[in-house]
Amino acid sequence: MPVIIVGADTRLGPAVIDALTMRDGEIRAFVSAVEELDRLRARGVKTAVGDISDGSHVGGAALHAFAAVLLAEAATDDRERAFAATPDAVYAQWADGLRDAGVTRAIWVSDDPIPQTIRDAVAETARVRVADRPPSEVAREVAEKDESPTV
Repeated sequence: MPVIIVGADTRLGPAVIDALTMRDGEIRAFVSAVEELDRLRARGVKTAVGDISDGSHVGGAALHAFAAVLLAEAATDDRERAFAATPDAVYAQWADGLRDAGVTRAIWVSDDPIPQTIRDAVAETARVRVADRPPSEVAREVAEKDESPTV
């Protein structure tokens, strides 16, 4: 089933992509960094570039995806965000986009709790904690949750 990685151009993005390419199914990457497109496409990942804080950009890229991996770091790092100024406002935009796209499952990758706006937007949510774990370990857990029949 299709999965989209929102914030695939963050520190954890490459490891999550590696872990998800081990399974069958379409992988999409939503990024803000145009320079990431060629590298991702060369790996067979469908890509979309846009403003991480615009729910319509995220929703358009996520259309018909079953699951979304939400790398929360993309809402707090130093990238430009034109539509939402705070992390909570970015998360609300993501929730709107996921709801509009019909995404069923969200895998929240952060030590912070899953925002209520995300919980309300999709049928299933799961959290993968980052803490001081290596990216490959975090990514392995993301892949396990993506493959699971329920989370």
